[in-house]
Amino acid sequence: MIRVGIVGATGYVGEELVRILMQHPESHIINLTSQSYVGKSFSQIYHNFEGICNTICEEEDIEKLSEEADVIFLALPHGIASKKVNASILKKAKVIDLGADFRLKNANVYEQWYNTEHFSPELLKEAVYGLCEIKRDQIQKSNLIANPGCYTTCTILSLYPLLKENVIDEDSIIVDAKSGVSGAGRALSLDIHYIECTESIKAYKIASHRHTPEIEQELGEACKKDITISFTPHLIPMNRGILATCYGKLKKKVTWDEIMNIYKKYYEKEQFIRLMNKGVYPETRWVKGSNYCDIGFSVDERTGRIIVIGAIDNLVKGAAGQAVQNMNILFGLKENTGLNQIPMFP
Repeated sequence: MIRVGIVGATGYVGEELVRILMQHPESHIINLTSQSYVGKSFSQIYHNFEGICNTICEEEDIEKLSEEADVIFLALPHGIASKKVNASILKKAKVIDLGADFRLKNANVYEQWYNTEHFSPELLKEAVYGLCEIKRDQIQKSNLIANPGCYTTCTILSLYPLLKENVIDEDSIIVDAKSGVSGAGRALSLDIHYIECTESIKAYKIASHRHTPEIEQELGEACKKDITISFTPHLIPMNRGILATCYGKLKKKVTWDEIMNIYKKYYEKEQFIRLMNKGVYPETRWVKGSNYCDIGFSVDERTGRIIVIGAIDNLVKGAAGQAVQNMNILFGLKENTGLNQIPMFP
């Protein structure tokens, strides 16, 4: 059994990790930490775990935890993991960071976008960007995995084959993405109060969202060029889900079937990527509670553009599910172990 510790277990992502790992046949949670709920059982915080997980939340001691756990999940806000992770810890346990601290390869870029110091830049060269369908060979060899962001997972998976095959103009990319409110986390904020969100939709962090350099880094790696995208996120009044509508200028005339063959080249054998039939487009309701990423597209002959739509559950494939998928790769398990949840509807 894989001995698991979760640091930051009582946020939405931490809770989702517990939900998935409690159903994982090869893992055993040995430690849950929480800054706000030390001494309380997990089922007192989330009553859906009554009789299922009554583990008492403890104060975080990552040094001690690294002696006991095989893998540590860090479900923390940005700026914290880089203070906690060091070479000594990585020699004793594998670390999967669900925050942003190890996603960007350039510490200066990280500090520019996140407005905080990076406290362990020497580890950036060791960290592997944990987008499983694209980086699994590198993931297998690493002890430090930077779990991708939710918007970035949906956007990169949607566009990666087109950039890899040089189909679209790299500087023409526009991403219009929409997220449920759980993406903002569990901390109290006026902007995400029910009365402030319901019956409304809004764009936010326009031309300044912190997932932008992450998307540019990985898509740039795909096409071997530095690229710049336009990325605009929106908040919509639902609990879960991300829908990313991505636009790109085609470099030549192509048919729908030609594009589908490109996607099949990269994703046909990927269990967690579902390619939609012609005229069928992803919806967040069809991936809710699952580790799937649905992708559909349309070739707009009139404008010479392709429109690609991706949908994921932001808490699963966009966070906890992908983290467990990374764990499965690290420990040589089948990638779908513990992740075969069928999307829930309604």
